[in-house]
Amino acid sequence: MTTDRDPKTLVALGSNALAEAGHGDMVWGHLAVRDPGGRGVWMKSSGWGLEEITPERVLLVSWTGELLEGEGRVHLEYPIHTEIMRARADVQVSVHTHSAAVNAFSALGTPLRALSHDAVVFAEHGLPRFAATANLIRTPELGRALAADLGVARACLMPEHGFAAVGTDIAHAVMYAVLLERACRVQLTAAAAGELRHWTEYEECLEKDAVVWPDSQIDAGWRYWCRRVAARPSLGA
Repeated sequence: MTTDRDPKTLVALGSNALAEAGHGDMVWGHLAVRDPGGRGVWMKSSGWGLEEITPERVLLVSWTGELLEGEGRVHLEYPIHTEIMRARADVQVSVHTHSAAVNAFSALGTPLRALSHDAVVFAEHGLPRFAATANLIRTPELGRALAADLGVARACLMPEHGFAAVGTDIAHAVMYAVLLERACRVQLTAAAAGELRHWTEYEECLEKDAVVWPDSQIDAGWRYWCRRVAARPSLGA
């Protein structure tokens, strides 16, 4: 797994991978990496798109939102990341984007069904919904509320806003974000065609998760997106 890279490089690469996977929303959305020294989180500078992030556009943000390193503006929604990581010692990377498919699915108020392999990773701990607000997460209090609704899950819907996903490393966080978007898109497509009739039930989801999404396959998916990023033309070309 990818565990030994500079956090600024990880933020840039993870942001680029999310953009390549269709999570871009102009200059909004962000990914954060826990600072190895415990000072806070590394995240992209506000005002840049996910596809535009380089290590030079990554900031070290303290647990209370102060800019510690780097040049640029701190995202208003930094508490999404700081408060989730305060609550979850296992989380090393967190993601927040505004995926159109996830937002559309959230509006339905229905459970996520395992219509494909993508959704089974969310079966064990469920896919909770953040209920406190549809507005920006601008305060530590709202960040803590989001962390509480997330609980031990791998992702949390934020209806009318987007979602948050977390991982023990960059590969898991990015892939959970990618898989959630894909799972929501598949269910929206199926529901548009008629009543849902077939999906994988809970016990088999757990079996499939262990077989289909072990660490090696999460890493394989992550490396695929890294290759996609490496192969794209530079923004200045």
